[in-house]
Amino acid sequence: MQAPPRVTIRDIAERAGVSVPTVSLVLRESPLVARKTVAKVQAAIQELGYVYNRNAASMRSRRSGVIAVSVNDLANPYFAGLASSVERALYQIDRTVLISDVREDTSRQTHFIEKMREHNVDGLLLCPAHRTESDQLVAHLKKAGMPCVLVSRDLPDSGLDYAGYDHRYGMRVAVEHLIALGHRRIALLGGSSSTWVGRERVAGYRDALRRYKIRRDAALEIEGELTRHSGMSLLDQALALPEPPTAAACANDTVAFGVMLALHRRGLEPGIDFSVTGHDDVAESALWTPALTTVSIDFDQLGEQAAAMLLRRIDNPAIERQHVSLPVRLETRGSTCPPRVSRAR
Repeated sequence: MQAPPRVTIRDIAERAGVSVPTVSLVLRESPLVARKTVAKVQAAIQELGYVYNRNAASMRSRRSGVIAVSVNDLANPYFAGLASSVERALYQIDRTVLISDVREDTSRQTHFIEKMREHNVDGLLLCPAHRTESDQLVAHLKKAGMPCVLVSRDLPDSGLDYAGYDHRYGMRVAVEHLIALGHRRIALLGGSSSTWVGRERVAGYRDALRRYKIRRDAALEIEGELTRHSGMSLLDQALALPEPPTAAACANDTVAFGVMLALHRRGLEPGIDFSVTGHDDVAESALWTPALTTVSIDFDQLGEQAAAMLLRRIDNPAIERQHVSLPVRLETRGSTCPPRVSRAR
């Protein structure tokens, strides 16, 4: 039995009433083609039963349609949400995603970049591991010939594109909310001033104190890991101070959950005896009792923004550095209240 003749893009062009180059642009998902024209071409493809040979197209264009994504600590709900949003955005534009959890390890991060070069990925979305050296990272990316967009954590001296949030403003509005409730002894718990995000959030905390002319007490700025266990320990340290705080602005929601657990162990109620704020508004935040007041970010918006920026960089490597800092908002819930100094010990 003779095989049916192979459908070509010229056949599609004739059926759709467009040029061959236009069909080629549609197959490559170019944004330059009008939606109405795209619909006509796609209808012709369906009618003729055309199957796009992506391997051959990849060899011609040197594009694989694969994007690498590197994040840190997928057990952390923030990074899980970040990875999910990026994967979803890339799936919607028909890109395959390879994800690595480098666990804040720069050597794992470097290894991942090198392995992705072997897989001929089109580009990399990277949330840099702690202690990432900008010059070394840029050197590895140049060696790999890999376009890159930094996500959530910036390396300002790297010259790389960045998509993330205004971490400084987010912490500032959380602390200002506590000040408006009447708190003056506000602890900043978790995070590290050795990281860019940590420094931004410390700066936001201090901005709020400065704006309201509240004396800064360095003893209230207590660094620590971004975990529940750390949050519990950090609260114990804060309440052991000669002048304990009446509220805590936490570096992220996970630390805030630990703080709330520690309060319950002491017989204290968050939102009644002590105020707690978080940062990131992970899904669990609204489910706690009381629900956590936190700085909310839009994960889907971040994923879409990062994906769009990377595609622009892939298509035009010479464009100027892109830097997008998305807005945040405070979600006020039940974990904050006016101070009750007498019970917060």
